[in-house]
Amino acid sequence: MTERFRLTLAQLNPTVGDLTGNAAKAKAAFEAGKAAGADMVALPEMFITGYQVQDLVLKPAFTADAMARVEALARACADGPALGIGGPLAEDGKLFNAYFVLKGGKVSAVVRKHHLPNMLVFDEKRLFDQGDISGPYSVGDVRIGTPICEDAWHEDVCEALEESGAEILLIPNGSPYFRDKFDRRVNHMVARVVETGLPLVYLNMVGGQDDQVFDGGSFVLNPGGDLAVQLQIFDEDIVHVDFVRGEAGWTAVPGARKTFPDVWEQDYRVMVEGLRDYMAKTGFKSVLLGLSGGIDSAIVAAIAVDALGADNVRCVMLPSEFTVQSSLDDAAAVADGLGCRLDTVPISAGRAAITETLAPLFEGLEPDLTEENIQSRLRGLLLMAMSNKFGEMLLTTGNKSEVAVGYATIYGDMAGGYNPIKDLYKMRVFETSRWRNDNHRDWMMGPAGEVIPARVIDKPPTAELRDDQKDSDSLPPYEVLDAILERLIDRDLSVAEIVVEGYDRATVKRVEQLIYISEYKRFQSAPGPRTSGKAFWLDRRYPIVNRWRDET
Repeated sequence: MTERFRLTLAQLNPTVGDLTGNAAKAKAAFEAGKAAGADMVALPEMFITGYQVQDLVLKPAFTADAMARVEALARACADGPALGIGGPLAEDGKLFNAYFVLKGGKVSAVVRKHHLPNMLVFDEKRLFDQGDISGPYSVGDVRIGTPICEDAWHEDVCEALEESGAEILLIPNGSPYFRDKFDRRVNHMVARVVETGLPLVYLNMVGGQDDQVFDGGSFVLNPGGDLAVQLQIFDEDIVHVDFVRGEAGWTAVPGARKTFPDVWEQDYRVMVEGLRDYMAKTGFKSVLLGLSGGIDSAIVAAIAVDALGADNVRCVMLPSEFTVQSSLDDAAAVADGLGCRLDTVPISAGRAAITETLAPLFEGLEPDLTEENIQSRLRGLLLMAMSNKFGEMLLTTGNKSEVAVGYATIYGDMAGGYNPIKDLYKMRVFETSRWRNDNHRDWMMGPAGEVIPARVIDKPPTAELRDDQKDSDSLPPYEVLDAILERLIDRDLSVAEIVVEGYDRATVKRVEQLIYISEYKRFQSAPGPRTSGKAFWLDRRYPIVNRWRDET
């Protein structure tokens, strides 16, 4: 009789701190695996707490509560398959990122994470102690090795597990999305399979947490690196994978292999899911945003409607005397195309009143940026008032190019609780808008078709804070600006290296200066979903006070 081992993969969406809800999800996955005759049910890294927990895990009461929930889960899942679940482990004065194997009403095995990532959005060396490399544990007659997430990106843990008798590698992950990351994951995991000769299960979570979106995409590789099973990205899923033992060891029976969308769809999905989960997990039901008639607010409105439905999105046009009729028309066209509410609240009278109030102090001084920013700050005040009154979270709409160089008014258009396009450079905003007009998916709650009129995409960007103002009056053309920003921020190139690539040195130095002097604005900016590998906040942490400049 052929030896068979059934493993249930639970690619699920936990919520940080919701220990009761996460345990309930784990129990439901256990029941699904039990009903399917599974030998083991596996959940991702740190599932009982959600991920990433950051300094919350340093609170002893929180960690003790999480560990108690794991023990209670073991008792509740005594009758049925083994259950693997990630969580914190406090023992002997140390704190570990651990993976618990529950069987027969108790914790039958514990694995402690060995390699602690300390780059990009990860800061685990600050939070956790390094665990020793563990040996495999037994589930029935199968020896399973569990490198936890980062452990599988290095050779030593997997090789030690193979040498100590592991027959299958099960890797629980909390791996957040950034563009083109999936290929990197697969390449590293194929290397582990080739080195060990063992089948490998890569189990990732899904869902949004603050600025990060976990994209799932769990998969199973057979010896030699052949893809046996591929789960979908972004969606929760429970999949049962059968392994059979042959003369050469265990192999996974090939199953469903989902195909992935292109990078434009993946980025857009991240922005939608990031907002959707941020709202659901913080308890907000609806949003509002200032709709200016420009492309940035238009794409944010589309993301909001796709995430929450048109009935939960309020758009507000706040015209001044500098707002041209075409902007009013374009804002109305966007709201109408998306099917969401549009309120119009003129600010001219309010701006005049504030100007009059300040007149005695400003007497004899020429009007300048101060008066322009009064308009933006008045809009922020009015939008926040509506947010307070209606209980709707305010979305801010600045793209990564603007956030990078400070082309935004702090306490004005930067006001808000979440920014769906914070990690999207302006040129990607243009292309993403065109992509959304041409594509519709069943996970979008908004309508199909051209939801952002072509004229909104094609017109010159402007803040409309003075007559005939254009962004190009203050900034290099966006195709030039974005290319320089990508090199300075995402690739950390020197000024000299960028100049060698053909960019004007004076322009590069000006952009560099704008980046550094705007750090204080980013420090106070709203969170937003990470789509690149170098998003502002945890990916890139710079001092606010910084006099160094690159003189190469």
